[in-house]
Amino acid sequence: MTLTIPGFEHVRLPGANGVELAAAVGGSGSPVVLLHGFPQTHLMWRHVAERLADEHTVICPDLRGYGASDKPAATDPDVYAKRTMAADVVNLATALGHERFALVGHDRGALVAFRAGLDHPETLTHLGILDIVPTLDMWNVLHGVSAAVGYHLFLMAQPPGLPELMIANSADAFFGSFLDAWADDPTAVPPQVRAEYLRASAAAVTSIVADYRASAGIDVTHDQADLDAGSQLAMPVTVVQQDWGAQLGYDAAGVWKAWAPDLDHRLTRAGHFMAEEAPDEIAAVIRDLLTR
Repeated sequence: MTLTIPGFEHVRLPGANGVELAAAVGGSGSPVVLLHGFPQTHLMWRHVAERLADEHTVICPDLRGYGASDKPAATDPDVYAKRTMAADVVNLATALGHERFALVGHDRGALVAFRAGLDHPETLTHLGILDIVPTLDMWNVLHGVSAAVGYHLFLMAQPPGLPELMIANSADAFFGSFLDAWADDPTAVPPQVRAEYLRASAAAVTSIVADYRASAGIDVTHDQADLDAGSQLAMPVTVVQQDWGAQLGYDAAGVWKAWAPDLDHRLTRAGHFMAEEAPDEIAAVIRDLLTR
């Protein structure tokens, strides 16, 4: 049985191009959509969602290709383009009656949120980003031996076949290695939740790889086109990151400032899974964002 956020309703709603997304919905008030990262599901927002639900309608979908959402075959590059995944989120919110909403994403979900901010500026009131830089910048800052931290990006960028086979044959070890390596506080992902992440990821190897493969192809093309056009995020943006700039040798705040003129850039002492490791901090960051 799929684990979901206690007290939230679990629904299925239309995304883009006939895809349906599973989502947990709870609370009341102005809408906030929370997008999960890898190798997780919407369940990663359980603590933050509960903290926000007193003041907001909180919507936590599984991204296409993840969790209980549909996993269409990657018959062309657009299927898992962040542009398509952003359209999923806009359609889902519209189906719930929200023409405008705030959007916060972590990891893969943050890449979707970034693309939504560029493609749907009239729809997003606020944008929150947890622990990424945009796709184009991500590839630019990974160089030399420091790039080993992102080995999975290069693995899943390879042509279809071998990456899926390798990962499927060692799914628990592969996905579990990120839960182990990226968490500063291992107790933040308790055994039952860890088991759910591993179960859901093992059932979605092909679509997860397709999502990552898009970030080495069509997503770069879309980001480059926006960069060339001088496109920027029109809404207030808050970015919370580990100190990747110091670790990888780049100006993280400067990277984001080029995309987001109205920027609040913060560093956290929490690990990558910050919504689970430091939910009070992340909920407070989101509340601060929504007052801007």
